[in-house]
Order: sequence, then structure tokens, then C-alpha cells
Amino acid sequence: MTERFRADLAIIADLIPEGSRVLDLGCGNGDLLRLLSEKGCTGTGVDVDPSNVLACLRHGVNVIDLDLDTQLGEFGDDSYDFVVLSRTLQTVYKPRRVLSEMGRIAVHSLVSMPNFAHWRNRLRLLRGRMPMSKDLPFEWYDTPNLHHSSIPDLEPLFASLDMVIDRRIPLDADGHRHRAGNIGANLLASSVLFMLHAARP
Repeated sequence: MTERFRADLAIIADLIPEGSRVLDLGCGNGDLLRLLSEKGCTGTGVDVDPSNVLACLRHGVNVIDLDLDTQLGEFGDDSYDFVVLSRTLQTVYKPRRVLSEMGRIAVHSLVSMPNFAHWRNRLRLLRGRMPMSKDLPFEWYDTPNLHHSSIPDLEPLFASLDMVIDRRIPLDADGHRHRAGNIGANLLASSVLFMLHAARP
């Protein structure tokens, strides 16, 4: 039986060239780095959840237990080709600092995040309830999400850090490319994936 990975992780893996050095921040159980190893990529995962660290080790994935908000200085300038932050930006305390460090560590970054302005989330708010969906599966009192953003909110943040958007890929609730593409993405996309590069002097 073929092992199944999250659909959005397969999209990320397709965007990263063979043989790249990859740093996966908030790597979870290491699935992305396992996918990338099939392309000859080498990489390191970072996670603070002990169960995720253990899962990575069981799968033979290199993993480090570091705090994304305070310890990314452990990585040298341009020490990787790509940095990935998948569905994690909304959980860190200082998103701007984390993104800035990503641009220092590698020229290229891939960042994905739930779209809090998705139409189902808006509808739930109109009904007087906090949003819940496949991308936001937590009750308000039990959520790891500290920051809520729409797609247009993210783009000025990237620009302020000299991170240039190369591709914007809206995703549906199952993590596949949304059929409507970028048409009405802020209303229709459940989450979004950005491919970025850091402008260098």
C-alpha cells in the first residue's frame, strides 16, 4: 500500500529542485523532508513538539528542537537553498522576525497559511461563531493560531521584508490547487502557498 502524504506537501515538494538543501520550520512528523529525499534533497526539520520530533527520528529525518521565535540565529546566512514554513506562520509569536530570518538563511522560501477570509469562515462569523474548518480545526479556546490573516494581508508583509513573490498558489480545503486559481482567491481559497525569494543587495 502506497503511503499518502498531505496534498499541499506534494505541491511544495514539486516546487523544490532536485538536490536542494532544505530547512523545514515547523516540520511536523517530517513528511515533507521524506518526500524531498526521494528527489535527492538533503534537509533539516525544526519542531518543538516532542511527539513530532520523535516521529521524525523514527522516520530517519534530521530534526532539531528549536524555538522559531528566538533560536533561528543558530543557522548561518545562506546555509540552505530553501526554507519552508508550512501552515506554521500563524502560530509563531513574531511572524515578521521569523520571515526575516528565513530570508537570511536562504534566498528562496515557501510559506503557506490558512486563509481566515475564506467564505466559510466569513459565514460562520456572520452567524456569531468563531471559524472552524479543515484548515482551522480547533475550538477557539484550544487553537495554536495566534495571528489571523487574509491573503491580501500577507503580501505587504512580504514586501516590507524585501521578499519578492514568485508564485501565489491558492489551495482548496483538501490542500489541492484551487480550480479557480487566483480568481477570487481571498474569498474562495481555504489556504494559500507563496513561493518567495529574498532580494539581495
